[in-house]
Amino acid sequence: MHHQNIYIVGAQCTGKTTLVNALEGHFKEQASPQDQPPIIKEVARTVLVEHNYTANDITSSAERCLALQKLILQAQLREERKALQSRAKWFISDRSGIDPIAYALQYVGQEGAEGLLKGEEWAELKRRMEASLVVVCEAGVDWLRDDGVRLMPESDGQWKEFHELFCGLLDKEGLNYAMLPRTVLDLSERSRFVLSAWRGGQEKGAWGQN
Repeated sequence: MHHQNIYIVGAQCTGKTTLVNALEGHFKEQASPQDQPPIIKEVARTVLVEHNYTANDITSSAERCLALQKLILQAQLREERKALQSRAKWFISDRSGIDPIAYALQYVGQEGAEGLLKGEEWAELKRRMEASLVVVCEAGVDWLRDDGVRLMPESDGQWKEFHELFCGLLDKEGLNYAMLPRTVLDLSERSRFVLSAWRGGQEKGAWGQN
């Protein structure tokens, strides 16, 4: 059976990686080996290290920020292509191609984001997302912690503004998504939310309204 991909996306510190890890555990326990999806880890961290960037580069130089987001977009595309070569032929991704575009929009501006949106990388990534389950983790949970790597918002207000920018970009690109409410804190409940939406999409061939 062919399954559709799952993308867990949204603003920083909204529990995405923890949720992806829980989903990975679920499929290892419940799915047959050929149906266990590869997990695409957050590619931005690897790109930062490999290309000698820091989170501060995102805010200190528009040119350097845009170059970084382009590299992240390319890395996401490579990882998705590789994942689709697996036996399962589908994947779960911690973040997506829309993430670097959102950061470009926030820290470079409309022109920078438009340049990424017009590229061949995004064209392929977008087509894949259109046929997948996209889950946005809502900002506002009590998990905003600086780990020394990620770019941190200056306030809760800025954090939630970026969440709104992120959703607005998805809307602009015509990508449907399911919103995981910030009020759902229990990890098992968060996993069930995603799996329910995914199973519903498998049956209907499409996912809920954004």
